[in-house]
Amino acid sequence: MMDRRDFMKYAGLSGLSLASIPLLKKLSAAELPQGSSHATKQLAMVVNLRKCLELDNCTKCIEACNQTHNIPLIDNPDDNIRWIWKERFDRAFEDQEHEHLTESIRWSPLVVMCNHCENPPCVRVCPTQATWKREKDGIVMMDWHRCIGCRYCMAACPYGSRSFNWRDPRQHLAKIQPDYPTRTKGVVEKCTFCDERLSRGQLPSCVEACSEKALTFGDLSDHKSEVRELLSSAYTIRRKPSLGTGPQVYYIV
Repeated sequence: MMDRRDFMKYAGLSGLSLASIPLLKKLSAAELPQGSSHATKQLAMVVNLRKCLELDNCTKCIEACNQTHNIPLIDNPDDNIRWIWKERFDRAFEDQEHEHLTESIRWSPLVVMCNHCENPPCVRVCPTQATWKREKDGIVMMDWHRCIGCRYCMAACPYGSRSFNWRDPRQHLAKIQPDYPTRTKGVVEKCTFCDERLSRGQLPSCVEACSEKALTFGDLSDHKSEVRELLSSAYTIRRKPSLGTGPQVYYIV
């Protein structure tokens, strides 16, 4: 039988355990990786390839992105920095079979960028949390001050959407855009869906620059958004969806 002294001892321990529950909840919440909770929004891009290819060799979206974000133009292709660029269909969609795809799309270069994945492998491998998925809208972000240049994120990304600064990018900029920070040698960078423009209520610069209105940007969680209407009414494909990354850039073919 438990005596009074043993009862008080166990009662005290139980009380301590109950009192610790709120603290444990706070600690476990603080230890969760950034972006682990569900986004209140899910921002996405829809690229209409039919409209995109109406103008041959059009690079307005790429030029706008480069100017907005101080992306250098380096002669050596191995040192190129790219946030949005063009890739041939058969290279961008290696695992995509579509026997009725038009020849104009099959052999044409198309716009590609960071897919801002729902389940981004780059985030999981970053040792410093220099890249993370933003909780409020699903954007996969970058903090260049935290980046140590290990390039694990580049190895993990199945889309080749990240670039490494082998050189000082500022030495290759003819004109610096003062509204956006320049990066330094030894860090990784990529498209951020123009988060700085979104904070001002603007669209991404690539979307705004496209005269053919081939790029549509919006919130997938909003049933009335233009991106949701497009996905409901048109046949779209994504890059390597079988990998389970959940890419949030869709292509109308």
